[in-house]
Amino acid sequence: MTNLIISTIAAAWIVVMALISVQNASLVSLRFVFWRSIDLPWGLVLAGAVALGFIIGGCLPLLRNKPATVDRK
Repeated sequence: MTNLIISTIAAAWIVVMALISVQNASLVSLRFVFWRSIDLPWGLVLAGAVALGFIIGGCLPLLRNKPATVDRK
């Protein structure tokens, strides 16, 4: 059941991202400090941001400290 909920949420995000990308087809340029990127479609920037968010969100549980387990005999 949990996999179904997670898959539904991910599918909904993909649909929303696709709708926003199609409606905003203009070119954008990213700027960071002194660096400026080439002009990219808004949908590509959005897809990259969502993918990066999924990757970071998937890696965060791996960074949590696991409590020490006590062996009981």
